[in-house]
Amino acid sequence: MSIDLKTLGSKFSKYRGQLKESVVECASATGIDADRLTSIEAGQVEPSGDEVLILADHYRCDFKFFISNEKVAPFEQTDTLYRAHGNDFTKEDRRAVQDFLYLCETEDFLMRELGRPLKTFSFSPTGNFFKRHGEVAASSLRAALRYSDREVPRDIYAEFRKVGVHVFRRKLGNSSISGLFIMHPAAGKCALVNYSEDIYRQRFSAAHEMAHAIFDSAQEASVSFEHPSGSDMLELRANRFASCFLMPPAFLAQLPDPALWSDAEAQRWANDLRVSCVALAIALREAKLIDTSVYNRIRSLRVPREAKVDPELPESLNSTQRQRKAHLLELGLSDYYVGLCFEGFSAGVISIGRLAEALLCSHGELAELASLYGRTLHGH
Repeated sequence: MSIDLKTLGSKFSKYRGQLKESVVECASATGIDADRLTSIEAGQVEPSGDEVLILADHYRCDFKFFISNEKVAPFEQTDTLYRAHGNDFTKEDRRAVQDFLYLCETEDFLMRELGRPLKTFSFSPTGNFFKRHGEVAASSLRAALRYSDREVPRDIYAEFRKVGVHVFRRKLGNSSISGLFIMHPAAGKCALVNYSEDIYRQRFSAAHEMAHAIFDSAQEASVSFEHPSGSDMLELRANRFASCFLMPPAFLAQLPDPALWSDAEAQRWANDLRVSCVALAIALREAKLIDTSVYNRIRSLRVPREAKVDPELPESLNSTQRQRKAHLLELGLSDYYVGLCFEGFSAGVISIGRLAEALLCSHGELAELASLYGRTLHGH
């Protein structure tokens, strides 16, 4: 099959445009001469196979997307995202989104190759009461994951992965963005949580994006902001889902009278539930368990940073390991994903070169990463 050079060049040009890169910046990053890159994008010259692979790697995109008409890259979804919210994403954040989508696709590939089973979960809302949709869906998902009313999900990232959602935390420069959801044409449901947020806010954001995965996947792409419009019913539904998943109304109803809580008790309950005092206050008000004065008092409190627990940064880590793993989480590299990559390598599913690429690092950094995660680069 002959390649349409105009179409091929246009794809390269559009991806570069999405990432807000100049031809000179792309040339510098790829080592392809700027004039030649311009000619390739104009469809005037045919790139070599190596150049296609280099550019595909630079754009974190399957090379098949460029040389065929198959829809194997989420270009249309990100295009929709940036048309609607272009000013909210800096050049660095667009690169972060591209990395995130690459991680989702790689995770999906490895899960399939390694035969990782997934639980199925689907929910069909009835009626037009959006907040009720969120409440019932949260209860249904908790039941599917076999949680009792009094159980607090400790690692919600792991729980959402069990039902087929690729969840990654990645640091974004725009702190007003809590997260985003993209329906990847190959990997399926993908949720990004802004790692710049408070640890407990990240948990709430993950549950919020899970709601978009359940209800709004037909939209293909959406952005969630820290302070959404009060009239946005989809965001309202997602927030209600998150609240009820993390703090079931049946659990809240069994608590000691919140009106009698001291500040320390309110902080302790928030910490036990792994939520912010603001989220707890809103949930208690929704459950009609507190009045306005108690609501204002509880929401003004803060759980001390040192008391908060991140499931992917356990207490067993020493300070150096914690700092290194926190940096990797900023890049989107969850424990689950890193483990999957090393298992794929050990099973011969991916080469050592692909392993380094999948872990967003150089060959020289692989040994350090393997040591940090107790893995080996030999004997597979």
